[in-house]
Amino acid sequence: MKSHAKAVVIGGGVVGCSVLYHLAKAGWTDIMLIERSELTSGSSWHAAGGFHTLNGDPNVAKLQAYTVQLYREIEALSGQSCSLHLTGGVMMADTPERMDFLRLAHAKGRYLGMDTELITPSEAKAMFPLMDETNFVGAMWDPVEGHLDPSGTTHAYAKAARKLGAEIVLRNRVVELTQEVDGTWNVVTEQGTVKAEHVVNCGGLWAREIGRMVGVELPLLAMEHMYLLTEPMPEVEEFNKSTGREMIGVMDFKGEIYTRQERNGILLGTYEKACKPWSPVNTPWDFGHELLQPDIDRIAPSLEIGFKHFPGIEKAGIKQIINGPFTFALDGNPLVGPVQGLTNFWCACAVMAGFSQGGGVGLALSNWMVHGDPGFDVWGMDVARFGEWATLRYTNAKVRENYSRRFSIRFPNEELPAARPAQTTPLYDTMLANNAVMGDSWGLETPLWFAPKGTEPKDIVSFHRSNDFGPIGEEVRATREKVGVTEIANFAKYEVSGLGSEDFLNRLMTNRMPKTGRIVLTPMLNEFGRLIGDFTIAKAGEERFMIWSSSAAQKYHMRWFEKHLPKDGPGASQVRIHRFDQTLVGLSIAGPKSRDLLQKLVDVDVSTKAFRFMDFREMAVGGAPCMVNRITYTGDLGYEIWMAPAYQRLVYKAIKDAGEEFGLVDFGMRALLSMRLEKNFPTWFRELRPIYGPFEGAMDRFVKLEKNGFIGCEAAAREQAEGPKLRRVSFIVDAADADVMGDEPIWAKVGGKDYGTVEKPHGYGAPRFDADGKEVPGSRAAEGASAVRGIVDGDWRVVGWVTSGGYAHYIKKSMAQGYVPAALAADESAGLFEIEILGSRRRARINVEPPFDPSGEKMRT
Repeated sequence: MKSHAKAVVIGGGVVGCSVLYHLAKAGWTDIMLIERSELTSGSSWHAAGGFHTLNGDPNVAKLQAYTVQLYREIEALSGQSCSLHLTGGVMMADTPERMDFLRLAHAKGRYLGMDTELITPSEAKAMFPLMDETNFVGAMWDPVEGHLDPSGTTHAYAKAARKLGAEIVLRNRVVELTQEVDGTWNVVTEQGTVKAEHVVNCGGLWAREIGRMVGVELPLLAMEHMYLLTEPMPEVEEFNKSTGREMIGVMDFKGEIYTRQERNGILLGTYEKACKPWSPVNTPWDFGHELLQPDIDRIAPSLEIGFKHFPGIEKAGIKQIINGPFTFALDGNPLVGPVQGLTNFWCACAVMAGFSQGGGVGLALSNWMVHGDPGFDVWGMDVARFGEWATLRYTNAKVRENYSRRFSIRFPNEELPAARPAQTTPLYDTMLANNAVMGDSWGLETPLWFAPKGTEPKDIVSFHRSNDFGPIGEEVRATREKVGVTEIANFAKYEVSGLGSEDFLNRLMTNRMPKTGRIVLTPMLNEFGRLIGDFTIAKAGEERFMIWSSSAAQKYHMRWFEKHLPKDGPGASQVRIHRFDQTLVGLSIAGPKSRDLLQKLVDVDVSTKAFRFMDFREMAVGGAPCMVNRITYTGDLGYEIWMAPAYQRLVYKAIKDAGEEFGLVDFGMRALLSMRLEKNFPTWFRELRPIYGPFEGAMDRFVKLEKNGFIGCEAAAREQAEGPKLRRVSFIVDAADADVMGDEPIWAKVGGKDYGTVEKPHGYGAPRFDADGKEVPGSRAAEGASAVRGIVDGDWRVVGWVTSGGYAHYIKKSMAQGYVPAALAADESAGLFEIEILGSRRRARINVEPPFDPSGEKMRT
């Protein structure tokens, strides 16, 4: 074993071998993988081996598609067969609600390049005759599904990596990780120490233990997972003989089961409600090629439904029951990327669906390590998406909830209860007393809407407009016409201070920094000119700035801030970044009476001239020391009021008491999001994501290209000069009783017109770099990012996709935001666009100017 390496990958499962292969393919050959036992000694060897491309997150779906396409490549390079069986598969819906879910999934497939098809139960039965089709109302067919040999596939990655120059060391456990002052890592193993620039945690079942070696508690948990193998079945053999092909894979939502052919029998797996964690606190190092004791009683309820839905299987004998542990994160997606607070320590773990996602994870992580950018929008897998609230016990509860709901539908208005409440503000009990329906916002309880007195504060979950529709409308109307108050503790809050702070922020942000007492709005870009942040920044004093942004991106943004802190020169040790999290909380008042209300609470002049739009002041509100921004996300006259938690109850009571004469109402997050639609305001991680440039995102006025030197400036200038391919737009939609939820396809009646290649949304091709490390222009589009224009229906084509939307209650219109070719972005013609909602194409029209207060006069008054 050599003593030095550029990168050490810890863990020899399918993910570790994929990461090693992709690093070697990217040109890093001074790399090694260290495995405590043999390859596949964790979860990989006993996996069911299924793969598919569909995922609830379109970004992850793109990486899954890449993974499936990759298998032929590693077979050819390694000479090792993966035993691919591309059978195709169906998802079966037994209720109208589940059929709506499949319609949504099918619509997403239109612009992701997936060749899915909605079919009848009888058509599904023809491909899987063991089912009783009378139990179902419909199905979705996906031809890119199948299964493979887990061991063969893992070894194919490993052999391909070795051929490219990588080293693999087996039977050698990593026992300690330490870091030198210069940032290099000491990877201490049973056979000696390796010095490495980078360490990658692909520990699988032991990823938690590897994380603890560097002081990180990763939010993942191993769960027992069972599947059974039947004895050979004559029906299977007859189907193979008569058709010349295998039976397809089947997913049954109701039964929480999946099936596929295994030799001459059937493999049937479950995600049972009565799930069981495995080694919830510590994973034993001596666990390896063992299986766990089967527990047929635990999966009996699922089997009972499965045998009813698939009576052909019930008659078969059970040859073997496999029960083995797999790791899951809180939401079921992997944990990938650099860990905030550490240098060159990377994660690629909790990859439960390793044979669907392992290739994409390896590609994204290798891009990230080698080129500084994953090459895809990987937020759904980013290890930074969880905060400190994701403790061991929280993780235990959430992973069990996720596992038990693996095949359950997540409705757009559904809030999941496990491990809640985790974080609460001082107003939590007050909000509950006000009949608030609470939601989970990055671990924090946040009011979503307020149920009328005498009614139960509870969502009726649905894909259609639900019981919150009327109350949200009342909250919006009262706020727009009088004044409303809402809690905004769920924003991210930072303070940047110290000598060099302004230069530091000017380097990071596209807009100029404000003068003292003023506020600016500004995007933040990565080196490739892509949107990675959207901030409100106030200059609170000399070299002191207050910053607000998306709460979910706090660790994501802290990681970026820390990476770019000055390391040389006079400001090297002067700039300080403080993340408040819930040590600073807030309330927002908005509406035409909000100034009158604020004036009653303060002892300073807050008239239009004294306290202008986009001003920042520190003042006492209701007798409590606060910071106040004259800005609001409603797009109306309004204020954000920030205070320490100890003062929040005092300020809220003062607002409520003083607001009574003005008709003050409480409004929740859903009303706030409804009002932002009427102003065409974007949201972070929906409209503004790392796959879009600032001009694509219609953020032009916040990008000061003449302010030389900000990160991504050169790429942004190139985007402006060449013209963006895409453009964010707002639509008014002729919806029925359901509004857009995000990710719906946008159709346009463009006839034979060609608007150029529009990349698939939610991801872009892996970038290529020249000898100087600069990205080759257009390389993302050239590699794997096919056009959506090929989806055609007569004169209609799918030209774009919805990012978010809903009902705009004040203007009483259904609205959507999304991306279309830039050449279409200013066309407000009626009859040009349609948006597909739950399988029905609804007429839509672009509205370039916001329908509420298009001149912005109200918020500037």
